[in-house]
Amino acid sequence: MDLGLKGKTVLITGASQGIGEGLARSFAEEGCNLHVVARSGDRLDALKRALEAEHGVTVTAHAMDMTAPGAVETLVAAVGDIDVLVNNAGVIPSGSLWDVDEAKWRAGWELKVLGYINLTRAFYPRMKAQGGGVIINNIGNGGEVFDPAYVAGTTGNASLMAFTRAMGGHSLDDNIRVVGVNPGPVDTDRIYNMLKKRAKDWLGDADRYDELQQRYPLKRPAHIHEVTDLIVFLASYRSGYTSGAIFTVDGGIASRRSVI
Repeated sequence: MDLGLKGKTVLITGASQGIGEGLARSFAEEGCNLHVVARSGDRLDALKRALEAEHGVTVTAHAMDMTAPGAVETLVAAVGDIDVLVNNAGVIPSGSLWDVDEAKWRAGWELKVLGYINLTRAFYPRMKAQGGGVIINNIGNGGEVFDPAYVAGTTGNASLMAFTRAMGGHSLDDNIRVVGVNPGPVDTDRIYNMLKKRAKDWLGDADRYDELQQRYPLKRPAHIHEVTDLIVFLASYRSGYTSGAIFTVDGGIASRRSVI
């Protein structure tokens, strides 16, 4: 299936690892030119070299902390116009209301919740002026499963779901589509760290984390491509009537109303 993405310019935040790195690879395979953003300059440079060599696309690396004062304005000035923005950066800490103090809560929301909002605020007018674009928010199924042991994350993700629907409900008036994706557990270091923490708390032994993994659909987390392939499709003209919607990729976990 030709997605018609060749030559498009895509900005991906949190692109140095996990889903973000997978997105960079998937968009590069479609012939997109990339702007990749993360704190780790070394990882971004390695990704840039690999993708340019493998796919003949242009990859521009932006090693920066998106929570720093003026970071959004600096990035916009460096990037210019884009066709697709994928908001992906940020991990909100897990824990109960008493585990996550105000400083940790604010830090997690600063990068992910406010980060998504601020980049949308910055790039939406530029997309409108150039005739259209796509904004995809990679959020998380924690916004659908209200877990008290992930209270800062579930609250933040639910906020981003509301933000995505609010913006995407009217954005096609400007020929811009705003959509969200809610991954559940994904085969990255983050999910195994979480499983080990839960295994220690629930079973008394972090090394028993595989017992919790066995509870997942198919007894595994999602493969990265099972998330990134959807996001790439949503970015394409073949999904041109999709806006203000959230797509959940968690094997049905949210429908079980449980995290594990």
